[in-house]
Amino acid sequence: MKTKDVRDLGAEELRLKELELRDEIFRLKMKRAASALENKMQIRNRRRDLARVVTFLHAKTEGKAN
Repeated sequence: MKTKDVRDLGAEELRLKELELRDEIFRLKMKRAASALENKMQIRNRRRDLARVVTFLHAKTEGKAN
């Protein structure tokens, strides 16, 4: 997920994306524990995507509060 893609999303879409990514990270960790995960970089990439989403979500909600 690119930064420009995240920037274009609204606050509600960012919240949904955050939940979706958290669920996906959980599922990937379960697969890794069962040694069925082929690409271990997926977890790192999803965590970085989650960080981007949370950062932009905080920026958008802080903008509304001011």
